[in-house]
Amino acid sequence: MMGPNTLLLRLEGPLQAWGDQQSKFLVRRTAEAPTKSGVIGLLCAALQVSRAEAHEEWLAQLTRLRMGVRLDAPGIRWWDYHTVGAGIQMRIAKGGGKAKPGAMLTRREYLCDASFLVALQGDPALISELAQALRNPKWTLYLGRKCCPMSRPPLETEPGEFPDLVSALTSIPWRKRLKTDQVPDVLDCLLDWAPTDEEPEAPDDAEVWYDVPLTFAPPSHAARFVIRKQLRVGDNGEVCAAKEPLQLGTPRPPRPRADYGNTAYREVRKKRLNEDHHLCVLCKAPATTVQHVTYRHAGGQEDISELRSLCRLCHDAVTMIEYGFGMGLDRINPEEERWRDEIVRKRNEIIAFRSLETRRRKLAPEEVE
Repeated sequence: MMGPNTLLLRLEGPLQAWGDQQSKFLVRRTAEAPTKSGVIGLLCAALQVSRAEAHEEWLAQLTRLRMGVRLDAPGIRWWDYHTVGAGIQMRIAKGGGKAKPGAMLTRREYLCDASFLVALQGDPALISELAQALRNPKWTLYLGRKCCPMSRPPLETEPGEFPDLVSALTSIPWRKRLKTDQVPDVLDCLLDWAPTDEEPEAPDDAEVWYDVPLTFAPPSHAARFVIRKQLRVGDNGEVCAAKEPLQLGTPRPPRPRADYGNTAYREVRKKRLNEDHHLCVLCKAPATTVQHVTYRHAGGQEDISELRSLCRLCHDAVTMIEYGFGMGLDRINPEEERWRDEIVRKRNEIIAFRSLETRRRKLAPEEVE
């Protein structure tokens, strides 16, 4: 009995970046799926093998692993910028053949919210060693670049024994991450091609990927053939779809509300206004309402110390700030100095907005600035 010969990895995170073979220094694109070089680099990090230690003979055992990738969520391509050379006296060519110190601006492409199932197939002893390293990685694992952390542990399941890569990739159900996600009709797969007696030459539709690492320092890569395959999803397909989503979501706590028609509340409200002489505690304008500084006793159990008299404008400003911060039971006390500047700023925004709306109603569109 040979034992488990296949490792199944889940590569998922907010951002991923897998170096595209056409990338240049100033513009770094990402491949559509994890590259063999990127996955082997992740394994080296788990094993605590540095670039210098990953020599050609040692890397050969990893490059012999057959790799297949199932694109469960291709993600969205997104661009960002990155500076190089700041603080290390890097010299950049300028006009006239002169070079001046400064930072170089580069563009980087990422895959947002992507999820991939990666199958690695090879010697059972090596698979077992890699699985143990991924359970307790020595160095931080990331998805192509150090700014791309993983959102979940890489091992999708324990190593298994499969006759080929397709069998391994179809053994894991496709699972929606959120309840609102739609089940795809098909899933794209990228599979290593290897010559066989029946197929000694690569098919015409095979793609050439230059992502097989020979050495990392200096970086050197060889080519491999990759074939694409589509797997149908559903009850009659090769990949079944799990019914329960991966993330059920966190329900929002109920928004606290006061019972404004409650007789006890109305009595406390009246006492608060009388105690403040019907003046806003913030701007001293006539107060027409009160503000809860806490909703812990809302519904008729309020104490006079839990209310503050406010004019309508200050009340609207405080309420907008509270909604912006997503506050729960404990709210803003407008008498506290730390909130004063923020409330005044929000008041001015409301006044400016209302003034503009008034002008829009009274003036022609071309007269409104």
